[in-house]
Amino acid sequence: MEDEKSLLNEVAAEGYDAADRPFDFVGEGGETALVCEPDPAVREKISGALREVNYQITEPATAKEALRYMRFHVYDLVVLNERFDTEDPQANDVLLYLENLAAVIRRKIFVVLVSGQHRTMDNMAAFNRSVNLILNLKSIDEAGKIIKRGVGDNAAFYHVFRETLQKMGKT
Repeated sequence: MEDEKSLLNEVAAEGYDAADRPFDFVGEGGETALVCEPDPAVREKISGALREVNYQITEPATAKEALRYMRFHVYDLVVLNERFDTEDPQANDVLLYLENLAAVIRRKIFVVLVSGQHRTMDNMAAFNRSVNLILNLKSIDEAGKIIKRGVGDNAAFYHVFRETLQKMGKT
């Protein structure tokens, strides 16, 4: 926990650097994704599937880089390996950061946790880890379909809630 706080504090204490902004321009309706995956082959499968559905993708190499990118942009989708830049899945700095976001911001981000230990689409594990969807590494070849279904289900589930927030001027 202390390591997570120190990494977050380190990133927060850094001055503004335009290079930390992941996108110069995102067109209207353009969706963005942050893919935090250490394995290049798995990362390419995920990113390739997301490019096919027109996501603009950022692929940080470290947790610190991911936190810098999230400092200046609220991603529509975050795909995060539970072992990204850590040996202990319970001490994943990016996941801890996402867990501590204000609800109004976190609710805008669909988080997929890539796991070797949980089953794909295990809702209880997803709830326990404070993510929207679990994607098991064994299902990585179907990542595009699984993520698309999860994002669609989430959009349908929260449609009335988001519409109400928008009418109330809370978004």
